Amino acid sequence: MSEDFDGIPETALRWHEAGQGAVLATVTQTWGSAPRRVGAQLAISGEGAIEGSVSGGCVEGAVIVEALEALEDGKARELEFGVSDDDAFAVGLACGGTISVLVEPVGSAIPEPLLRDLVAARAERRPVAYVADLETAARRLDESGHVERFRLDRSGFDEDAPRTFVAIHNPPLRLIVVGGVHIAQALLPMARIAGYDPVIVDPREAFASPERFPDTRLLHDWPDEALDALAPDTRTALVLLTHDPKLDDPALHRALASDCFYIGALGSTRTHAKRVARLTEAGFSETQIARIHAPVGLDLGAASPAEIAVSVIAQMTRVLRRGA
Repeated sequence: MSEDFDGIPETALRWHEAGQGAVLATVTQTWGSAPRRVGAQLAISGEGAIEGSVSGGCVEGAVIVEALEALEDGKARELEFGVSDDDAFAVGLACGGTISVLVEPVGSAIPEPLLRDLVAARAERRPVAYVADLETAARRLDESGHVERFRLDRSGFDEDAPRTFVAIHNPPLRLIVVGGVHIAQALLPMARIAGYDPVIVDPREAFASPERFPDTRLLHDWPDEALDALAPDTRTALVLLTHDPKLDDPALHRALASDCFYIGALGSTRTHAKRVARLTEAGFSETQIARIHAPVGLDLGAASPAEIAVSVIAQMTRVLRRGA
């Protein structure tokens, strides 16, 4: 649930620990144009405070009422709401439909130790699936299965067990950009909108400056040292923009040994051929080198830094959602 990694389970645990009581409501099924995807959550405290959302506002009131009742009896409940065309249009949808919501009181339907473990996994950037068997009321966490769901960041009912709901909790997306150049200035705002937490790596402080990149984490280390510290994982994209082998190559050495889902490198076909030769000489295999998207970005005929940034974010999205 990367787009919704906003501390909702953490808030529910905090309310529960404070003695207020807490309920987690999770979208389990939606119509095609729903404003909130499957897996989106709403936390409700026993005092009526809320955080998050399960719709554009058309069913929240009813969910809150049901959540407070569930907190009283300690039982989970499955809700289904039909949304009329008029109500759907009012919250920005093209048409009406149905939305299904799973309501689970913390401490009963969701065991407190299980929620603590989920929160801990999220804090440690460990992808974890929350698995709810609605037939037996069993709840568990799974970090080893559901590979395709983790890759697609897609919660939903298990195809092999139709009464088992799997909520994917992926770490937030990260973007590491090596090179504080003009393209990076255009790329970072786009990446933030797309849900990435960006960081600029460039030992040249004149390039990676707060004036050029306000409100951005800046690392003035050499790229290999920076990547060692950042530890790229399956939710990390790396984009190399310096054109300088002294900076790009050390970053590539670390990236090709990591699990980052996307590696893109600026440069012409000729530049990349030289890069491939250097990496081959350094001992990297053809399969490893093939992970590099170069020239970086989709072939849109982009010319300006902003257009190149559009092509890069588009390619990152395609790889994230469809694989390499």
